[in-house]
Amino acid sequence: QVQLLESGGGLVQAGGSLRLSCAVSGGIFRDSTMDWYRQALGKERELVARITNSGGTNYADPVKGRFTISRDNAESTVYLQMNSLKPEDTAVYYCHAGAHRPFDRQRDYWGQGTQVTVSS
Repeated sequence: QVQLLESGGGLVQAGGSLRLSCAVSGGIFRDSTMDWYRQALGKERELVARITNSGGTNYADPVKGRFTISRDNAESTVYLQMNSLKPEDTAVYYCHAGAHRPFDRQRDYWGQGTQVTVSS
């Protein structure tokens, strides 16, 4: 029922930009904190950016000043604008929704992941 559909990944040269999109269906978007995680080969999954349902944002130190997370509630879509990309940004990027509706436990939903590769 709930689906997170990602798009926008690909191959880019160092210094370039990409914009990831995650479209959320199933009626949970406006009650959800939306996150972008990434997992590089041989490393653990890490939180990259977060935007709450109130619009507050948080960024991991390595991407501060380069990445911007935003959301469009009318389209139930979260974006990650990635500028000044570095080879160390290469990873599979995952969209995550943490839904928190009244009288219910928080429920977690994940996208399928999209590969971002930054060449030097």
